[in-house]
Amino acid sequence: MLDAKPETRTDATADTLLEVNNIEVIYNHVILVLKGVSLSVPKGGITALLGGNGAGKTTTLKAVSNLLHSERGEVTKGSILYRGQKVQDLNPAELVKMGVIQVMEGRHCFEHLTVEENLLTGAYTRKDGSGAISADLEMVYNYFPRLRERRKSQAGYTSGGEQQMVAIGRALMSRPETVLLDEPSMGLAPQLVEQIFEIVKAVNEKEGVTFLLAEQNTNVALRYAHTGYILESGRVVMEGTARELRENPDVKEFYLGMSDKGRKSFRDVRSYRRRKRWLA
Repeated sequence: MLDAKPETRTDATADTLLEVNNIEVIYNHVILVLKGVSLSVPKGGITALLGGNGAGKTTTLKAVSNLLHSERGEVTKGSILYRGQKVQDLNPAELVKMGVIQVMEGRHCFEHLTVEENLLTGAYTRKDGSGAISADLEMVYNYFPRLRERRKSQAGYTSGGEQQMVAIGRALMSRPETVLLDEPSMGLAPQLVEQIFEIVKAVNEKEGVTFLLAEQNTNVALRYAHTGYILESGRVVMEGTARELRENPDVKEFYLGMSDKGRKSFRDVRSYRRRKRWLA
């Protein structure tokens, strides 16, 4: 099992594990993507980073995990602290050693390897012996029984939901302290989305793993997260506890498709950009 243990946590008193302070991100030296983004991730919590396509969610995660340079992006202002240490100048491998793992958007797997071989690649850098690795593999199979059934199947021939499970399970095999989870619901059927989020919740509660997840499905994310941030055009436009965001009239109308008069049609909701008070 993972070393981390769940803690008694309240949103007001939780220790801050990850802190992003007023960062700006530029691609190709000219394209400003993030503009003064700040957020904090409490230890042992689930923090949701919400917003539509192109809002800057993935860029924020890649800024934290230092994967921007491969796409000619860089943090040009602000700071990123993990356990109080500046990490924006570290390479991704150094962050992995600190316990920060990113699960990329798109369910990236080694398609020619089996499910079990994919999972074991997550433990490649570990030095604690085969016994501990085998115990964690069993832990992953307990969270994802479907992967146990498909353990000898080539990953490229598994379903989208199974590949998402492989990607998350592989991250858990590295014994992470924090998982950056990018669009876990993308392309999955609603039933599978619920299943994935239930597993994220269980891993958070039982193993004490901290999650920062980027998600377009605001409705589902706010049912499982403890706190959330909403991004629009590279800026944080709203933040609060999950309950506060769920009950906020603007969030209900513009992200949950609800208003005081009931559910609104997409045609009504899509004009929100002209009316949002927070961008006025």
